Amino acid sequence: MKRHRLDIIVKTPLGLERIAASRIEDLGLKCEVKPKPNNYPGIVIVNCTCNPKEAADRIRDEVPEAERVLVTEESVKAEVDEIVRAAVKVSKENLDERRSFAVRTVRRGSHPYTSIDVNCRVGSAIIDATGATVNLDNPDRIVWIEIIDDQAAIGIIDGGEAWKKLKPGKYDIRPFFAKVSIIQTPYLGSKETARSMGSRIGRAAQMFEVKELVLGIIGSVDASQLNSFIQGVIEGSESRYRIQKRTYAHKPRKIDIKVQDLYQIVRDRRGEPIIIFEPEGEAFPSVSEKLAETVLSERGRINMFFGSREGIPKGIFRFADLIIDLCPGITLSTEYAASSALIGLAFALENKLLRRYRDKIQDGRSSD
Repeated sequence: MKRHRLDIIVKTPLGLERIAASRIEDLGLKCEVKPKPNNYPGIVIVNCTCNPKEAADRIRDEVPEAERVLVTEESVKAEVDEIVRAAVKVSKENLDERRSFAVRTVRRGSHPYTSIDVNCRVGSAIIDATGATVNLDNPDRIVWIEIIDDQAAIGIIDGGEAWKKLKPGKYDIRPFFAKVSIIQTPYLGSKETARSMGSRIGRAAQMFEVKELVLGIIGSVDASQLNSFIQGVIEGSESRYRIQKRTYAHKPRKIDIKVQDLYQIVRDRRGEPIIIFEPEGEAFPSVSEKLAETVLSERGRINMFFGSREGIPKGIFRFADLIIDLCPGITLSTEYAASSALIGLAFALENKLLRRYRDKIQDGRSSD
């Protein structure tokens, strides 16, 4: 394999390596740019005769195709002992007992060790050398190691530079959605329209992984139209579920789909929170905190009602804990109503939980 210097490592989306390299060359830096070294995708190597840190700053500021720009502090042979020695050297200059760290290794090529092996060896050596603690979820510093065949580049970045889905003060909303029952009145019309609308609604409900989707019929309905709507709901839900199984890191939960008379649902669920989304309700901002409190405090099922065309019958309003207008002045189309409400619920929950998190931090500081 051909060896390369590793002054700067630029991570790019797959397929954009040469475009990113061309953009970097256009900056006029005194450097040599090599996309896809040894044909490894998603990476560009930049070697400089100028200051690498200044060159990296220019790349970050002016090349959006560069998703991450890493400045190498140590470059060694891709042997574990050499990597450990270099990582400890880098860490001694940036870590102490007051800071936490994590080790992240990306390995390209064939080696007698795994990335996890490297993480463990390096992590233990850094703890012994600096007294720093390991924090895999929210480290103060990240010791990164990029291995390309027989070479390894090592550097360190601030933990805040890592794009993480969940950070302190940011919460996974899925457990709360798992308590939500969506009660949706069927959209009836031509078979094609009913099926298409049902597919969108089923797909949306599965996307949020709610507890269940209940199709609440009112009186007698056309069996053929209802059948088309139900077929669409099931098809949409299963289509989204297949995608979730293939792409999610967690195991998705397939939602339950039921049919029941709307008035009977209200009778069956007396004593449970009933929330209706209709234009006659209060504007969402004025009741968002109460909505969040309801969901956070309720251990059981949360029932959210959505109409189609004629909306939820007014007689049911008397049994509601909350009636909410998501977007005053705008009538949301049937297929978007539940999705909009769930996004609004996520916003309300995140705000409430974030305030609790900040209060907890403030209380901790006060006690100190």
